[in-house]
Amino acid sequence: MEKFPKIAIPLVFIGIVLIVVIFKSTITIGSGEAGVLFETLGEGVVTDEPPMGEGFHFVAPWNDVFVYKVRQQELFEKMKVLSSNGLEIKIDASAWFQPEIIELGKLHQEKGEDYVTTILLPAIRSAARSVVGRYTPEQLYSSKRDAIQQEIFNETKKIVEDQYIQLNEILVRDVTLPPTIKEAIERKLRQEQESLEYEFRLTKAQKEAERQKIDAEGKAVANKILSESLTDKVLKEKGIQATLELSKSSNSKVIVIGSGDSGMPIILGNN
Repeated sequence: MEKFPKIAIPLVFIGIVLIVVIFKSTITIGSGEAGVLFETLGEGVVTDEPPMGEGFHFVAPWNDVFVYKVRQQELFEKMKVLSSNGLEIKIDASAWFQPEIIELGKLHQEKGEDYVTTILLPAIRSAARSVVGRYTPEQLYSSKRDAIQQEIFNETKKIVEDQYIQLNEILVRDVTLPPTIKEAIERKLRQEQESLEYEFRLTKAQKEAERQKIDAEGKAVANKILSESLTDKVLKEKGIQATLELSKSSNSKVIVIGSGDSGMPIILGNN
């Protein structure tokens, strides 16, 4: 077997170097990601140009590219905070966020790749402690959950607005109170509900009594007016009309004889 030509050795070495250079000179940025270019022989992190977008890119082999997720992400956090009266409250919350794409270079240069841990998470914890500390456990349990959610969002957003982070939403998923406090609140709420039901029934009964009273008074007034309107003359007229109607009946024989003490006819008949 012939010996390997000496000229082939440097060619193989050059080929390997070229492969390494080409491999180091390309990068593919995936969907929902962006790249920050670091120029080793230049001024470091490139902050005056937009970050590298999705797709295939050629990069000088002596430079580096740091890839960040730029689509919306979710951060879950369980926190222990104190209410206004010093009781420990557990809160399960999550944050929807993403880095500001146009400022991705500054985020990398000033905050670093672990910005979620060093910037966003402490901001959420600080805002949650501040907000929850304004409310009692009863308020947190019943009517103020939506309010504290919005307030935590507002305060967190103020903290991170200059940190190149876009905060989209804060969601308070659960508020856990100490068992004894929770039972006391639920017992109080049941008592309040029973009291409201009793007041409702009492008010309903009072209104029904007033209605019956008004109805009875109306009937009394009507009877009084009717009684005053029934004079002897009217009664006689009504009696005559009734007598005439009765005389028209085909099932009766009517005999009118004189008149009674009241001046009305006396009617005798048989079927």
